[in-house]
Amino acid sequence: MASPPPLGPVFGGLLAQADWRWVFLINLPVGAVALLAGSRVLPDVRPGDSGALPDILGAAVLTVSIGALSLGLVKGNEWGWDSGRTIGSLAAAAALAGWFLARSARHPSPVIELPLLRTPAFGTATVAAMLFAVAFAAMLLSTVLWCQQVWGYSALRTGLALAPGPLMVPALAIGAGPLARRVGAGPVAAAGNLALAAGVGWWVAEIGTRPHYLTELLPGLLLTGVGVGLALPTLIAAAATALPPPRFATGSGIVTMARQVGTVLGVAVLVSVLGTPGSADEALTAFRRGWTATAIIGVTAAAASLALRRGPAPAPTGAPATGSPLQPPPAPADDPAGRAGQRPHAGDEESAGRSTTRDGSRRWCC
Repeated sequence: MASPPPLGPVFGGLLAQADWRWVFLINLPVGAVALLAGSRVLPDVRPGDSGALPDILGAAVLTVSIGALSLGLVKGNEWGWDSGRTIGSLAAAAALAGWFLARSARHPSPVIELPLLRTPAFGTATVAAMLFAVAFAAMLLSTVLWCQQVWGYSALRTGLALAPGPLMVPALAIGAGPLARRVGAGPVAAAGNLALAAGVGWWVAEIGTRPHYLTELLPGLLLTGVGVGLALPTLIAAAATALPPPRFATGSGIVTMARQVGTVLGVAVLVSVLGTPGSADEALTAFRRGWTATAIIGVTAAAASLALRRGPAPAPTGAPATGSPLQPPPAPADDPAGRAGQRPHAGDEESAGRSTTRDGSRRWCC
């Protein structure tokens, strides 16, 4: 359900308290309202040349690959890690991922434009954002399961208990931008990932099977809230600003997809690590393993974030920085004025608009 971050856990708890089906059904009216509003508010852009159709088969291959990987991770304990079904699921995931990458390299309109990932700051920020999403998803699911299954909280009480973490995010997200401009996106995002890892580490060290919310769960929630507020907006902004303006929309879509893939993997990894404990003491041991794995992933995301280097802002004309894989080719010999690759003049607006549309700059994603 779409809602402001601080209200998400509370609304989710209310819906689950009424009937868990509402957690899914609520998206139908919300989506209908969004479609209606979009049809009336958004501009009706009709490009003269829409270019090649998107790679639908490639999208399906990627989806099945991620599903096979998640299936192998989730069922590994039940099937046995050396069983044919587990090995087959993981092998299928690897094979399909390879096919997807090979197809993306050849397709005129791929799901992922691989040259974008060779832009150093963009590729690094995308990987760091995916690792952050793995840790964040595992952290969030683990706290919900802990409160409800071990401490015996209701769905509504669990939502209220988790709300302080999201409450930390908006103010920190606003402050993260100026801080990143002063010291660089890498240190800010790394600090956020380390704060998330520290919050999860707090639970490993302090939490017990008898509920002590203020001293055991709340400090970790506040630390993870700080981590999300610093890391998430900084990594998204670092990825977006690493690309020239005509590629913002495509780059945003890739980062969003990477985060969603990370979320799926985070849930799968946590479920695999937790297993099916039979008592409160076994649950404590299992959750400590899960939180330790989550903290390790958070530290790894921090290391990836530190690889982000400060660089100049993208050129306002949309031209890529020198050395970028998106850099336009040099002007031909019969173009002494060097106009090749430059921004067109006012008289060339119509052709420039068509070129921009083929580039994908008119397609915005959430």
